[in-house]
Amino acid sequence: MKNYSIAFERIDPSISRYPYCIVWTPIPVLSWLFPFIGHMGICTSTGVIRDFAGPYFVSEDNMAFGRPTKYWMLDVSKVHASSGSNAWDTAVHNASEEYKQRMHNLCCDNCHSHVAMALNLMHYDNSTSWNMVNLCIMSLIHGKHVSYIGLLKTWLPFCILTSVILAVALSLNLR
Repeated sequence: MKNYSIAFERIDPSISRYPYCIVWTPIPVLSWLFPFIGHMGICTSTGVIRDFAGPYFVSEDNMAFGRPTKYWMLDVSKVHASSGSNAWDTAVHNASEEYKQRMHNLCCDNCHSHVAMALNLMHYDNSTSWNMVNLCIMSLIHGKHVSYIGLLKTWLPFCILTSVILAVALSLNLR
């Protein structure tokens, strides 16, 4: 049995440990149409995943749509506090406690908002203006796939759907 209480220095996808990371997983159907939209969580200094999974519920180490397929490792030295990992964990905890009191809304108060609140509370990168949109863009730009399978889970449904639509459109136009 592995001991999860120790602080991890490295990312370990085999046990879903991503210290100081934002993690992402596709949402079935929605991510097939828009592969940049998915479910997001933020990890503690030990790699425990926290995600706003539904109304009044912040999940711990059990993401709402499955294991992460992408992660974005952040720099703990950009946390605006002298206590580093303690400030990180406190911000993640406080954001999670706040979101345990909130109703989930797909469009404006969701998992991305939960992650943004944690980053704003810790003044990550000397900013308090993190939001859903810039998190989505930054995650798309800086996110790394956890594996080749993660890459396929993220992009293959979109590519298949796009190919089918293009094939149908071309066949209708060639008549």
